[in-house]
Amino acid sequence: QVQLVESEGGLVQAGGSLRLSCAASGLTFSRYPMGWFRQAPGKEREFVEAIDRSGNTTYYGKSVKGRFTASRDNAKNTVYLQMNSLKPEDTGVYYCAADGTIATMVSLPQDIEYWGKGTLVTVSS
Repeated sequence: QVQLVESEGGLVQAGGSLRLSCAASGLTFSRYPMGWFRQAPGKEREFVEAIDRSGNTTYYGKSVKGRFTASRDNAKNTVYLQMNSLKPEDTGVYYCAADGTIATMVSLPQDIEYWGKGTLVTVSS
């Protein structure tokens, strides 16, 4: 049984930083591109960032480029999302995702195989 478990989010002031992690089990982690998505209240789910199997290549959503950085530790079956220069519009539930192909992660999120349950990040102004 595949499980993706995000770390606890939290309340952060605008301009601050927060790092999320997502621990994976039940899959061969190093074979899966990983991704982060978010959903703000009343809005559709938004692509945040994806990282390839090796961790050498990342793909950013437009709204977070230059501020957020994904990384992964295949030895620990964990993917991270470092969020800097946070803005109130970054508020939302952040989800970790895993899929066999990076193309699906970036372009076809509705087809992604595995999702975490999400963690709430609130950025206050």
